[in-house]
Amino acid sequence: MKRAVLIADDHPLFRDALKLAVAQAVPGAQVIEADTVHSLFAALDAHPDPELLLLDLNMPGAQGFNALVQARANFPTVPIVVISAREDRRIMQRALGHGAAAFVPKSASIDLIVAALRAVLSGDTWLPASAATGGDPAPLDEQEIDATTRLATLTPQQFRVLAMLSSGLLNKQIAAELDVSEATVKAHVSAVMQKLGVSNRTQAVLLAQRLSLDQP
Repeated sequence: MKRAVLIADDHPLFRDALKLAVAQAVPGAQVIEADTVHSLFAALDAHPDPELLLLDLNMPGAQGFNALVQARANFPTVPIVVISAREDRRIMQRALGHGAAAFVPKSASIDLIVAALRAVLSGDTWLPASAATGGDPAPLDEQEIDATTRLATLTPQQFRVLAMLSSGLLNKQIAAELDVSEATVKAHVSAVMQKLGVSNRTQAVLLAQRLSLDQP
């Protein structure tokens, strides 16, 4: 059976570049593509034990590190390589703190991406030279650790509902987007608040913002 590699990015041209890197790092791999968080988790459900997951932080449905946290919580054995146009050293370090095995800037050459993928396949972590600090990545702060722990208890559907709440959508709009009833959305919102230990939607949204790339 071919080894599967999942590429989750909403830019077709960049997915093509990543496929070239995968072909060199994992010859003969079955490449599975996703362009939204929803399609990513559908792919993970169908292929729960891929060789690698290459994850864009900014595709539709992903807000900050929430897709990374969700993937790590629901598929803890999958090595995740974060791909992002952001090249801030702190963001790179936070990505590893949230469980990524590597952080690859979108400005990286194909050769550098291949090197990162090979390092992860060998069991190592990888960051670009620009992120070098002389030691381990800085730990997440206590508030971010707490938010991550709570958010990791959500199911993929609850994560999607929370992301839509964070975007300011009303229950009726969320129901239409998910093709479910408003009563089902209300049940999801109640479950989200209960799992997060908050008493209203605003508090849930503020907690989720702890995982944004530019923290409040």
